[in-house]
Amino acid sequence: MKRRAFLKSLAATGVAASVSGSGILTRKAEAKKKVDFGEVKSVKVDVLSETSWFDNTVFKKDLVDYGGAMTNQYTIPWQWDNAGGYMALITVTELDGKERKILLDTGWNNEWVDYIYEMNNIPAMLKSGEIEFMVISHWHLDHYWGIESTLKHKPDITIYGPATHYPEDMQLLKGAHLTAKDKEGKEHHICKNDVPHTGKLVECNPEGDKGEGIYNVMPGVAIRNFDVPILLRVRGENVLYFNVKDKGTVTVTGCCHPGILSLFSYAKKNFEGYQPYGCYGGLHITLFETWDPKFDDIIRGVKSFKIQKLACNHCTGWIWAEKAAAAGVPVVKGTDKYKTYKRTSSVATASNAFLTNGDFIVF
Repeated sequence: MKRRAFLKSLAATGVAASVSGSGILTRKAEAKKKVDFGEVKSVKVDVLSETSWFDNTVFKKDLVDYGGAMTNQYTIPWQWDNAGGYMALITVTELDGKERKILLDTGWNNEWVDYIYEMNNIPAMLKSGEIEFMVISHWHLDHYWGIESTLKHKPDITIYGPATHYPEDMQLLKGAHLTAKDKEGKEHHICKNDVPHTGKLVECNPEGDKGEGIYNVMPGVAIRNFDVPILLRVRGENVLYFNVKDKGTVTVTGCCHPGILSLFSYAKKNFEGYQPYGCYGGLHITLFETWDPKFDDIIRGVKSFKIQKLACNHCTGWIWAEKAAAAGVPVVKGTDKYKTYKRTSSVATASNAFLTNGDFIVF
């Protein structure tokens, strides 16, 4: 598949919406009135791993060789040595000072996820119940296929995931070894789970749990499900919103497939007393580090919301983060801590425009 056809297939699966900042928000899915979902004192996000894969070229070759962005992700024999994973630990400090923890996503390659979890004491937090629940942002391989690494420490953990899952997603959750065939017909391991999920699965949809468009999981914390098409036959993404007292709204996203401007606009239109403050996560803009002039429009759009802190990584693209910072967007720089990890991304640069593995942000 040539680059032009590859980009067209991205557009056909909704990535065009991601990179243009225009989500797919239907009137039916919007809240009828502005919602007050409470307040928190602060939010801390620890970057467990934003390195979903280590080499863009290898990932893109796997994608293109087996049909492009419209292909079912479960039919591609991904190169296992290139797999990493995305996951973050979120610590919410309530108004009374109590700390509560949420796990966002669970990575891809179990060996990598286990390595990251051990470095950050995640197994003990899961076993003790200190981590109260997990949010699966969406069912993409790099956010979900490492599920065994979480379930082996807490098989009954409550999971909030998009209702728009496919049979293979549930097959993996319930326990399975899944393979895909290469062009010679040879089967290759792509993901496994030997620990079936025994806890509650909350299947999130745009209506929310009370018809207000959100799941108010604790005071000051809301999950919003955006039903948008995504590449690799995945649909729907959960986004976390936090209302930080005396500061404003913080948006936390896995991949931001609905488009960052759509996430900000949704909050502005639907949340009582909306005041933009911060953002963390993958913003899915220059995923493969190529530039298009329309990405300048996203920079201008983000600036118009006047947020105070933008902490990005993962699928944002280093090039976009660097250009956004140069244009005056308050991009929070990372450190060199990621260099101490046993593997690093091939696109990392000395600019530290990302919050990467081992970094954190407090809102």
